[in-house]
Amino acid sequence: MANTTPKAPVRRGRQWLWLAVSVAVLAAVVLLLFETEDTADVTRTAAPPPAPAVSVIAVSPGPARAVVSAYAELRPRWDAELRSAVSGRILAVHGGALAGARAAEGTPLFSIEKTRYETAVAAAELSLEQARLSLLQARNKVTVAQRQFARDGASPPNDLALHLPQLRIAERNVAAAKAQLQTAQRDLADCEVTAPFSGFVTRRLASLGQTVNAGDPLLQLADDRQFEITAGLSQEDWKLLQQPVTGQMAELYHRNGQPLGQARIRQGGGFLDQKTRQMRIFLEVTDPQQAVLAGDFLRVALRGRELSSTLTLPEGTLTRAGHIWLVDGAGLLQRITPRVLFRHGGNITIAAPDGTGPWLVARTPLASFLPGQRVSPKPAEG
Repeated sequence: MANTTPKAPVRRGRQWLWLAVSVAVLAAVVLLLFETEDTADVTRTAAPPPAPAVSVIAVSPGPARAVVSAYAELRPRWDAELRSAVSGRILAVHGGALAGARAAEGTPLFSIEKTRYETAVAAAELSLEQARLSLLQARNKVTVAQRQFARDGASPPNDLALHLPQLRIAERNVAAAKAQLQTAQRDLADCEVTAPFSGFVTRRLASLGQTVNAGDPLLQLADDRQFEITAGLSQEDWKLLQQPVTGQMAELYHRNGQPLGQARIRQGGGFLDQKTRQMRIFLEVTDPQQAVLAGDFLRVALRGRELSSTLTLPEGTLTRAGHIWLVDGAGLLQRITPRVLFRHGGNITIAAPDGTGPWLVARTPLASFLPGQRVSPKPAEG
C-alpha cells in the first residue's frame, strides 16, 4: 500500500507560489499605468475672461415723419348683380355677357323680346296725341268764351263759364300721357341690357331662350376701374395721423413690396368698428398706375404728423419679448422696453429714452444677454 502523505504540502506550496506571482504582476501593471498616464498642466491666473464682442449702432434722437401702415382688401366700387327690368324671352346673349369677359360701359349683354313693349310705346304715343287734341279743343273753347263775354261787355260769372276746369284737365291729361310714353320707351330700351359700368363678368345667370321676369338675375358684374379700400387703425395709430385725413393721399404696396400707386382718403374716423374696436379709413382708387386685382390684400401706408425726440432702428434690434439692449459708456448691457411708435420699411421708430444720447444699440441681441453684463462694443458694418 502506497504512502500519500507528502502530496498535501506540495499542493499547498504551489498555491502560495501562484498567489505571489499574481500580486507581483498586479503591482507591475499599477506602476506602468502611473508612468504612462497623461498629465494636463493647469495654470492659475487672476485675469478675467475677455468680454464678448457685440455689434452696435450709434443713434441720436431726432424728428421723424410718422408712417402708419395697415393691410386691407381691395374691393371694386361697383359690384352688382344685374337683373332684368322687363319680362320676356331672351333672344340673344352677346359675347360681353359671358363669364370672364370684360365689358366696357354700354356694351350689349342681352336682348329680350320687345314686341309687347313696342306695342305699348305705340299705344302711349296715340294716347299722347289724343290728349294734345283734347287740349287744343279745350283752349279753343276758352278762347271763344272769353271773346263772347268781351263782345257782350259782361263779366264771366265763374271759371266754368270760360271752360277753365276743362282746360286744366286737358293739360293734366297731356302730362300724364307724356309720362306714360316715357315709361313705355324706357321699358322698350330695357329690352336691350347693356353694361352700366366697365367691369368683368364674374357670373352669368341667364341663358339663351330663357324666359325671364322683371327682377330675375342676369349676371354679376364687378368694376375694374374704380376700387375702394376700408382699412382699420388702432386708436394709437389714429393719433399719429395728420388731421383732418379727408382728401389726403396714401401709398399702396403689394405684399411683395411693389408700389401700386396712390389712393385718396374719402372719409375716416367718426366711429369705432363694433367687432375690432378700431377706427376705419375709407379710401378710393381710380385708374391705378399698376394693374391691381379686386380681392387682393394690399398694404396701405398713411403719412402722419411729425414726431420729435425719436429713434429709428432696424427691426432686428427689437427682441421677441419687446426689449432693446443698450451698451453704456462702461461697456455694460442695459435692457429697456421702448414704446414703438410705428414701423415702416424694415425699421422701427421708438420714443427716445431719457437722456441726450447718442446711444449704442446692440444690432443683433442674443438670448444670452444679461443686464449688467460686460461686453466689447464693435461698430456694425453697413
